[in-house]
Amino acid sequence: MMRLTQKFYAVAFLGIAVLGFQSCSEDGMPSEDEKLSQAELQTILTTDEVAGVADNALAEIYAGSTAKIPTAKISDCYTAEFTETGFVATFNNCVLNGTDNINGTVTVTYEAGTETASFTATYVDFYVGTIKINGTRTYVVNTSVEQSTVSFTVTSDMSIEMEDGSVISEAGEKTFGITFGEDLASTVFSLSGHWTVEADGNVYAVETLEDLQGSAACDYLTTGVMVVSKNGLAVTIDFGDGECDDVATLIYPNGASEEISL
Repeated sequence: MMRLTQKFYAVAFLGIAVLGFQSCSEDGMPSEDEKLSQAELQTILTTDEVAGVADNALAEIYAGSTAKIPTAKISDCYTAEFTETGFVATFNNCVLNGTDNINGTVTVTYEAGTETASFTATYVDFYVGTIKINGTRTYVVNTSVEQSTVSFTVTSDMSIEMEDGSVISEAGEKTFGITFGEDLASTVFSLSGHWTVEADGNVYAVETLEDLQGSAACDYLTTGVMVVSKNGLAVTIDFGDGECDDVATLIYPNGASEEISL
């Protein structure tokens, strides 16, 4: 699922990245303050890229947490101590599934129901490579057998500290969904939510106005609208009307619009 998340972000923010490279009319050209640079886009993506490594590790432990044992040596990479309400996992600076080294302890509390399962992960000085994570991520998983859908919502309030000492913080909510069709072409992916990222004195706010959607048979998002604001100045991205193509429309703060290739 994290690969799907990264695919959504890569496609969505690529549309904004080309602002600095596409030509348009003088009247439609936004000011420098209304642009987002590639470096800024990478900053926006960093929290999910780093958290994705931790998410994968938690998913592996969570999937095996049905074992009714108080303490378990799960692998050479980590140990986990289980209780009725969660577990505490300690990683020993190991490489898990080909990712960066993971080191530190994360505490997870969970509650399972008939249609939903949820858990909260709390990180305190948790390392992915040389990057330090602090904060919480709460996950709620929803399934509907009748509608053939699976979705999960991630609510984050976290910060990451880079090797150079710079800090990036993120807070907000994202929901990822899959609706299974009769075949690959009719299986639909979706992303919605609202979240903010703070870094280098700037605040970036992201909000989906209409769910971003695509099918498993198409390499591009095909519908949906999102807004990315930098310090209050917004750029809107419209991904189209359902046709599988590499075209999106940028709408600038002054009302000018431009079609771009993703």
